[in-house]
Amino acid sequence: MRTLDPKSLPQHVDRLYRAAWALCGSKEDAEDLVQETFARVLARPRVLSGDDELYYLMRVLRNTFLTSRRTASRRPVTVAPVEDVVTADPKPMGHPERALEMQEVYATIAGLPEDFRLALVAVDVLGLSYREAARALHVREATITTRLFRGRKLIAKRLAPELAPAAKTDENSRHREEPRASGVLQSRGTQ
Repeated sequence: MRTLDPKSLPQHVDRLYRAAWALCGSKEDAEDLVQETFARVLARPRVLSGDDELYYLMRVLRNTFLTSRRTASRRPVTVAPVEDVVTADPKPMGHPERALEMQEVYATIAGLPEDFRLALVAVDVLGLSYREAARALHVREATITTRLFRGRKLIAKRLAPELAPAAKTDENSRHREEPRASGVLQSRGTQ
């Protein structure tokens, strides 16, 4: 058991920000989430049972995210008039294609069902091992593997629907089995 050192928090900002961005789907909400997470952690001394600070901070980030979503769902929704909406900066810096691509990926991750999203954020965004992610999310390692597979499949399907395998196949090319009168299965093509 040891106390979390507040001076070590800045080394985790980037990873927590990426995780928050994937959870929230927007940069601004991600910044707010990381800030709120650090405010909660710094509010009082924290005692860690292990040596993994990132594991602990990821749990706090996740819990803060879920709490904010619950709170937001109880508030009435207001719509801003079109005149009050601020448009994005027309001159993005750096590599605009890459930034747009990342924004699209993070928005897609944010649109996934919660179980898939949390597994993807833990492993693909934060870089946790399957075992660490399973521990952080309180599930079995096999569950993480399944959720990652299904989540990645959904992301691929949503980002490139034309490349996703077709759900329906040609009836003639499919190999189906039918029961015989004797109860033994026989291939359709070998009757």
